[in-house]
Amino acid sequence: QGGREANQVSDDYRYQDGNYEGYAPNDGYYRGGDETAHEEDAQSDVTEGHDEDDEVYEGEYQGIPHPDDIKEKQKKRAPAVADEYRDRADLMAERMEDEEQLAHQYENIIEECGHGRFQWTLFFVLGLALMADGVEVFVVGFVLPSAEKDMCLSSSNKGMLGLIVYLGMMVGAVMLGGLADKLGRKKCLIISLSINAAFAFLSSFVQGYGFFLFCRLISGLGIGGSLPIVFAYFSEFLSREKRGEHLSWLCMFWMIGGIFASAMAWSIIPHYGWGFSMGTKYHFHSWRVFVLVCSLPCIASLVALKFMPESPRFLLEIGKHDEAWMILKQVHDTNMRAKGEPERVFTVSYIKTPKQVDEFIEIQSSTGTWYQRWLVRITTTFKQVWDNVLYCLTAQYRMNTLMLAVVWFTMALSYYGLIVWFPDMIRYLQEEAYESRVKIFDEEEVSHFTFNFTLENQIHRNGEYRNDKFIGMKFKEVRFEDSLFEECYFEDVTSSETFFENCTIISTVFYNTDLYEHKFINCRLINSTFLKEKEGCHLDFEEDNDFLIYLVSFLGSLSVLPGNIISALLMDKIGRIKMIGGSMLISAVCCFFLFFGNSESAMIGWQCLFCGASIAAWNALDVITVELYPTDKRATAFGILNGLCKFGAILGNSIFASFVGITKVVPILLASSALVGGGLLALRLPETREQVLM
Repeated sequence: QGGREANQVSDDYRYQDGNYEGYAPNDGYYRGGDETAHEEDAQSDVTEGHDEDDEVYEGEYQGIPHPDDIKEKQKKRAPAVADEYRDRADLMAERMEDEEQLAHQYENIIEECGHGRFQWTLFFVLGLALMADGVEVFVVGFVLPSAEKDMCLSSSNKGMLGLIVYLGMMVGAVMLGGLADKLGRKKCLIISLSINAAFAFLSSFVQGYGFFLFCRLISGLGIGGSLPIVFAYFSEFLSREKRGEHLSWLCMFWMIGGIFASAMAWSIIPHYGWGFSMGTKYHFHSWRVFVLVCSLPCIASLVALKFMPESPRFLLEIGKHDEAWMILKQVHDTNMRAKGEPERVFTVSYIKTPKQVDEFIEIQSSTGTWYQRWLVRITTTFKQVWDNVLYCLTAQYRMNTLMLAVVWFTMALSYYGLIVWFPDMIRYLQEEAYESRVKIFDEEEVSHFTFNFTLENQIHRNGEYRNDKFIGMKFKEVRFEDSLFEECYFEDVTSSETFFENCTIISTVFYNTDLYEHKFINCRLINSTFLKEKEGCHLDFEEDNDFLIYLVSFLGSLSVLPGNIISALLMDKIGRIKMIGGSMLISAVCCFFLFFGNSESAMIGWQCLFCGASIAAWNALDVITVELYPTDKRATAFGILNGLCKFGAILGNSIFASFVGITKVVPILLASSALVGGGLLALRLPETREQVLM
């Protein structure tokens, strides 16, 4: 104590001395001097505290803030009172400044967290969601040959079923992509996958065409919304050096989805006996088993997603600093433990959060009825989504959005158009070859004979059939022209593409057959009887499910593997723009070789070449779309462009399919022209390889 008193007296004396270093007497003048001693005293004061016995000791922080921290807090508090009086443009300018600071800080944080176990786990979880999107594109095409007979589909109904999935995807991409920027990546992805899984599962059981169409529409809506969310979500856990490469690796799951769908269709649908029936009305055939199996990737992704966190970048955008910090620490610790460095400490203590401009008003539970409160919340949310859509067309982003829209559209028009055109052309070539092998029978006379075997690919002209029996048999691609049937008996007969033209049928009985009225063209039916016609529609011949169509899709999906690997390895080396332009121009050249595709094997080969060349453009488009837009608009912009892509797919399917069997010139010239135009325009887009994620 004596020592302390002596020190205190000495200190008092020093402070009274006008020459004390850094001390400014109250005379209105600052005399300056060396501030080192003052800083040392200040640092000592900061770390000075008291223990339980009120003894002074060094080393405990007692909450005395740094002067810079005081200024920062005052700066934050001052505008808080005056925000309502400030111009919105000023607030937005301040927010943009904050976002720029956050973008660079976040990039440093992600680099500190490293790339490891966490990112690879998320990679596979989101990959399953992307795989479900790839499966959805192929499902309807594979089940159509079976479903058209199982549900009595007309040509127009088949066309609608083929396009309805793309229509759902178009709406889902815009709607759920916009919501992901307001409600969160994880939450909206769970909603998207849940919708897809529920209605895909339900569609495998429904019997009517209308309900099946509705289920596939809503299923497409769900999976369409997942695509923009998946890329926005994953990109926000990647550093600048890893982003292009690993987003390209993620695109491989779309290829895996196509391979999975093709393999499952090949192994399940031809087994027509893999199903069950309940009475005469309810039939669960093998193609329904296939639809059920195709919902598994979506369900698996949905379950795994429950264990993944929300995007911290999104949380920072909406001002949830602590939640974002905890997730980033989780990413850091997970990666460090996997690398064998669990002692590494996450050094980040504070992350910049942008100024919150949107006004959120919490509605009290006593205000109005429950549906009025929900209506206000829903309308407010959709207004914010619409504002985001309009923001993508403001002066800052208008040119990029319009150029990207043209590139997405031209790519989709040519790619999806040709993807449908290839199988249709192969099927057309098969039909031509099949028709060339037709057997023609002229003026045959058959009497008192029993037909109990299959007749296939035959034309019978001017024949006479008397007292013949057709029992337990099948007609496939059979035509009877100008023939006579007298006192014949048809029992348990099934037919496919079989018609009677200008025939005379006298005293003939048809029992339990599917020879309906429309199959008799300009025929005279005299004293003939139809008893117990077969009800409903039937999948008559397993051969209708030609494995070659599944093989074509399988090889087409597998052929993109080299393009995926090359694009992933070169994405960050040559840049996004050169990748898009080069890939589209090479694909356009591949289109011209289709003029030489006059056989099934040639068409399959050119399809594989086209798919392999074009996949790099798709991957680069996904990457640059993610990087060109800020976090709070990223999923919205991706959703708009992907929705436009699905619109291009609908047009491509409709236009290209209409020229099958007529001419190859129009589809080839249209596809190549679209690819050349889109590829050249893509070269004018800004390069984003060195850009931090805003």
